[in-house]
Amino acid sequence: MSPKEHPYRPEIDGLRMIAVVAVVLYHFGMPGLSGGFAGVDVFFVISGYLIGGILWRETRATGRISLARFYIRRVKRLAPAFFAMALAASVTAWFVLLPFEFREFGKSLIAATVYLSNVLFFRGAGYFDTAAESKVLLHTWSLSVEEQFYIFLPLALLLLARWPRVFIGTLWLCFTVSLAASVWFTPSHQTATFYLFPFRAWELLAGVLLAIWSYGRAPFRAGAWISWLGLGLVIASLIFIDAARGFPGWQVIFPVLGTVLLLLNGQAGNMVNGVLSMRGPVFLGKISYSLYLWHWPVFVLSYYWRGSYAGWWEALVWICVSVVLAWWSWRYVETPFRRMEPRGWAVLGALALPSATALGFGALAYVKDGLPTRFDLKTQSHIQASGDFLQDFSRCYVPHEGAFGGVELCPIGPEGAPQVLIWGDSHVRAFKEGLEQAAWEAATPALIIWHAGCAPLFGVSKTESYATPAQDAACTSDKAVIARDIATLEAVRDVLLVGRWSYYASGRGVGLDAENTITLEGYGKSDNAAVLRAGMAASLPMLQAQFGRVHVLEQMPELPHYDSREAARLLAHGRASEDDIAARSTVPRAKAEARYAQAREAMDAAPVIKMWDTVCTSETCSALQGTASWYFDNNHITNTAAKAMAARFSPLFEGRLSNE
Repeated sequence: MSPKEHPYRPEIDGLRMIAVVAVVLYHFGMPGLSGGFAGVDVFFVISGYLIGGILWRETRATGRISLARFYIRRVKRLAPAFFAMALAASVTAWFVLLPFEFREFGKSLIAATVYLSNVLFFRGAGYFDTAAESKVLLHTWSLSVEEQFYIFLPLALLLLARWPRVFIGTLWLCFTVSLAASVWFTPSHQTATFYLFPFRAWELLAGVLLAIWSYGRAPFRAGAWISWLGLGLVIASLIFIDAARGFPGWQVIFPVLGTVLLLLNGQAGNMVNGVLSMRGPVFLGKISYSLYLWHWPVFVLSYYWRGSYAGWWEALVWICVSVVLAWWSWRYVETPFRRMEPRGWAVLGALALPSATALGFGALAYVKDGLPTRFDLKTQSHIQASGDFLQDFSRCYVPHEGAFGGVELCPIGPEGAPQVLIWGDSHVRAFKEGLEQAAWEAATPALIIWHAGCAPLFGVSKTESYATPAQDAACTSDKAVIARDIATLEAVRDVLLVGRWSYYASGRGVGLDAENTITLEGYGKSDNAAVLRAGMAASLPMLQAQFGRVHVLEQMPELPHYDSREAARLLAHGRASEDDIAARSTVPRAKAEARYAQAREAMDAAPVIKMWDTVCTSETCSALQGTASWYFDNNHITNTAAKAMAARFSPLFEGRLSNE
């Protein structure tokens, strides 16, 4: 047996089975597995244990490691199945995904091919980002984390091989710092700690350190309670971990510890290891890599194409499809390539062609804006709207200290001290192109301050269903900074407040986003509408005392059942007629007014810039204006609409609006 080899341990494949089944069932909506995504963390520990063990045994036996041999083995193990999945996903995405999502797919295909998809998805997370359910390659973030780790680990070992104690001490230091950083930063930077390698490294290092500790020792065989405890920690984590409490953070300690205990006592004779070593669990463990690769594209593309599943039976059908594809991939792609003997340049050469193909296809989809001509003309207005919300925010910045420290500031119009301040939530971003056009036409420097889901009113805090506690707290802290530093904007003469006022007044969304809820607190009031009225009544005088003229933008009417992406999908996939979509695109004006009534009452004392007549008649309000759709979703307008409405803002930037 060569130094890099080790005895096969079937219970590890059984443990892989638990991890992959949890992930698959969680993604397909299995109830009772709120923490099923933690199966990925089980994989991290196993991977660290196996690969770290290989490298450590080779170093101790030969005094060196062969980086070429290590990376060739990794390529043969991972690349063939990945490229098979990527090819199938690309072909299917060509026929299924709308242009904007297909463009993003191209970008993610490039990132996944070079193992940087975790960085891409971290950077892409945001209010207007495409939903996870349309990101076909989202699951490759974990593969990127692993491969980044396997650049770091061999290089560290190569540099410190002469000083094994220093190397082990370095690993323990990295383990401690990574764990502490994950726990410390998860409440405030959850997206970073979830996706980025430095915050996940400790999980892989837990496996590496266990492998190093085990080297040269007799197999650890202790009481069955260790295995039962490990299994209990893993299973409990998959059931009880709650992403809303912050993940990874402290919660991920439990599946990692459970996995370490199971690996540590994995060679002991007990019921846990016996069950994990049975044929069924071992089989699923052997195909676990392929199952992980295939299940997510199957879920995303099937759900995207179908719109929704008819019931649990359909989800089970797609799970079975995933298993069949995984078996095929393991049997005819993974296994043959792993057994092949070509080395060195032959392996790298074989990798070059699929890599170049994937990069080229991804670049084509990205550069050509998702190739919208793949679809017929009847869907074009909705397709265009679905991608018509990206703006240039390159001028935005966040001061790290001084005035407005920690708050994002976005200058628009000419350079210079801002004369107009626009403060609001995501609706400011939706209007940004129109606001900026008006600012340039009036040659008036202006400043945008926006925070998604955060009412631009002093003394009002919120708890929102789709926001984390840290995001809710950030809304409150940003407003405290704005209140403290707003007096520094000495040249400002006009202020415009922009918000989804009906959402704040009612406490929930409407129609397609009715599940989104928000609770406002402040001024001792007991309901959202009262808090909104009090917040408006208190904030307007504060701003008027500072700047003189303060205005409120009338919120665009909400269209409960319209979403440009959904409308385009229904048309493109033949699940709805043009008449059906036209009906979804409109709302009776009386119904829209009833939804807005409480918000309108809260703004009685405020000078309001009227907007409804741009999309409403006396009877109805509609997203469809001519051949274009002016709405991105049921409450945000598109850039096209914002530019068409730019003239409404001209008096604001020209200083011609009164305060009455």
